[in-house]
Amino acid sequence: MAGKLSLTIIKPHSVRDNNTGAILSIISKAGFRIASLKMTRLTRRQTELFYLEHKGKVFYDPLVEMMSSDPIVVAILEKENAVADLRRLIGNTDPAKADHGTVRKLFGISMRENAVHASDSDQNAARECAFFFAETERF
Repeated sequence: MAGKLSLTIIKPHSVRDNNTGAILSIISKAGFRIASLKMTRLTRRQTELFYLEHKGKVFYDPLVEMMSSDPIVVAILEKENAVADLRRLIGNTDPAKADHGTVRKLFGISMRENAVHASDSDQNAARECAFFFAETERF
C-alpha cells in the first residue's frame, strides 16, 4: 500500500527566483496538505549525507555544490499515494522532457536546476522527512 507522506525540496534557484509561493500553490491545489514547512540552508556535509546514495556518480559533486549554494524550502506533504502523485505533478527530471503544466516544465532550468526534489519511494520519503524534520516539527 502506498504511503501518505512525501518530501519536496524547492531548490536554490527556485527560491532565488521567487517561485516558492507559486510552486507551493500548485502542490496545494493538487490536493496535498503541507504537514511541515521550513526554509533552511544545507552545509556541504549535510548535502553530501542527504544525497549519499548518488556518491560516485558524475552528477554528485555538482549537485552537492548547487544544493548547498543558497537557501532551500523543504516540506513534508500529505496525501493518499503521496510519492507517486507528487512525482507525476512535478514531471520529468529533464524540464525539456517534462509534460506541460508540471512544476519542472514551468520552473525548471536544466536537469540539475529542475526546480524541485521529490521523494522517489515510501522508504526514501520516511528517511528524507526524518532528515529535515524532528518529530516535534511534524504536524
